[in-house]
Amino acid sequence: METNEKTAPITVEKDRNTISLDLMNRMKLHGMAAAFTESLSSTFADAATPDSFLGWLLSREWDYRSEAAIQRLIRMASFRYRAYLEEIDYTISRGLDRNQMERLASLEFIRKAQNLFITGSSGTGKSFLATALGYQACKSGMRTFYANASKLLGALKVAKAKGTIEAELRKIERCPLLILDDLFLVPLDAKERPILLDIIEDRHGRKSILVTSQIPVSNWYDAIGDPTVADAILDRIVHEAHQIELTGESVRKM
Repeated sequence: METNEKTAPITVEKDRNTISLDLMNRMKLHGMAAAFTESLSSTFADAATPDSFLGWLLSREWDYRSEAAIQRLIRMASFRYRAYLEEIDYTISRGLDRNQMERLASLEFIRKAQNLFITGSSGTGKSFLATALGYQACKSGMRTFYANASKLLGALKVAKAKGTIEAELRKIERCPLLILDDLFLVPLDAKERPILLDIIEDRHGRKSILVTSQIPVSNWYDAIGDPTVADAILDRIVHEAHQIELTGESVRKM
C-alpha cells in the first residue's frame, strides 16, 4: 500500500500531461504541444509562474503557425529552386547594385504595386535574384506565383480551349507578386499575346509583376510581335518599373 500511495500522484500527473497533450494535438495546437512536451523534460515549467508559462506556450504556437504559413506560401509559389537574398554574391562583376537590391528587398515595390524587370544574358543570375525576392515575399506573408513564362502561357492556351482559363487567371490575380521567368525567350504566338495582355491588364496598378528576360526592355516591343498588343502591354508595365540590367559572362562558368 505504501508503494501505491507514493506512486499514485506521479501516475495521476502523467495522465494529466497525456490528456493535455492529446487535447492540444486534437485542437491542432502542434506548436504548443511540442513546447509542452519539451517542458516536461526541463525545470522551466516548475520555475515559471502560470501566466508566464501560458505566455510561453502561446508564443511557441504563434511561431509554429507563422513558420507553417511561410512554408505553405513557398509551396504554393512553385519555385523552381531555393534562393535567398543572403546568398547573393556581390563580388561578381555583373552590374548588380547592392543598394538597389537592398531597397527591393524591403518589398516596398510590391506594396506599391510596381513592377521589376531583370534582364541580362543567360547565366547572369536573373532567375536566382527573382526567386530570392519571391522567397522574401513569402517570408513576409505575401502570396507569390512563380512560373516559366513560356510554360505558363502554353498551359493557359490549353485552359482557354477547355473553357477553364478564367479560373486559372483568378489564381494568378490573387497573388500580390507574379514572377514571369524567361519572358520572350520563345516568341509569342497569336494566341499567347492576348492572354499575356489579360494577365497584365488584371494586375495593372493593383499587383506587381517581376519579369526576367534575356532580351533588353528596349527590344520587348519587337519581341511581342504585334504593334497594337505591344503598345497595350508596354504602356501598362513599363511605367514606373524598376530595372536591373545584368552584364558579364555566365556565373555558372565560375
